[in-house]
Amino acid sequence: MMTLTRNETAQFLLEHDNYLILSHRRPDGDTTGSSAALCLGLRQLGKIAYVLKNKEVSDRLRWLHEGLTKSAPEGNETIVSTDVASPSLLPENAQPLLGKISLRIDHHGSATSFTDMELVDSRSASCAELVLDVLNLMGVKPEKTIAEAVYVGTSTDTGCFRYANTTAHTFETAAACAAAGARIYELNQELFETNTLARLKMQGWIVEHMKMLSGGKMAICAIPRGVEEALGVTPDDMDNISSFPRTVAGVCVAATLRETAEGDTKISVRAVPGYDAAKVTEKFGGGGHKGAAGASLKMPLNEAALAVEKAMLELGEQYGRNCHCR
Repeated sequence: MMTLTRNETAQFLLEHDNYLILSHRRPDGDTTGSSAALCLGLRQLGKIAYVLKNKEVSDRLRWLHEGLTKSAPEGNETIVSTDVASPSLLPENAQPLLGKISLRIDHHGSATSFTDMELVDSRSASCAELVLDVLNLMGVKPEKTIAEAVYVGTSTDTGCFRYANTTAHTFETAAACAAAGARIYELNQELFETNTLARLKMQGWIVEHMKMLSGGKMAICAIPRGVEEALGVTPDDMDNISSFPRTVAGVCVAATLRETAEGDTKISVRAVPGYDAAKVTEKFGGGGHKGAAGASLKMPLNEAALAVEKAMLELGEQYGRNCHCR
């Protein structure tokens, strides 16, 4: 595996063609926006580029991929993944491509390398920032569609610029998006200031059922699929729901587990500065960065909850009383 700089990544993308871009399972705004922006930028330069269709993209984000996707690879593409921290996070239709992926663009410091080359910068708050940097180096001209895709990725991975990963470069990226015509107000309204009744009910359920650990410094909540069905939540309603338990005063690390239709478990961990969410997910083959990390567990929800709780308690013992929570 070869580690590339931004300049080297730009040169690689300029030298090749016929791109297939991958996003990760349960796609968030960053992987959706990053893949869209990269595809649009490559097309602007006259390259053939598509995003591999991800059936899990939610209604709220699906517009980003309109006109950009193909359902299956043809076998001769230059394959690039965006915001994918480990091979286990690739969607089902991308799993057969392992071993054929040329380049990974990512910002997760704690990750599992699975490509021939990679551009990884853990100092970047979002993968979308990296993608815009590379597109600029390639000579891509700013335009509204690219700017909105980058803004969605950058704003969602920083909690609308509230998380500790936000840097001066993050704001510079957002400013560039605004200058290129991105609908900043409308996107913020849609992404951060609108809740459905079903989402509010789910938040209420989490409050009633989450378990506090380590004297209230940690929280864990396991959500059965039946509860999601009973409350009528959609994938959009559940987007970033894992950040909700972390907002409880005094909580340094919070884990949210969700049962999949296949009976497996997805885990999302969020942490405040001074704690490392990836320390929990690494135990289960996952990846991420200090503030947010995830993993897929091939085990039932109850069993997974016990395993994750044990990992969190072990982490709590390592940190001891050195907690700088609110």
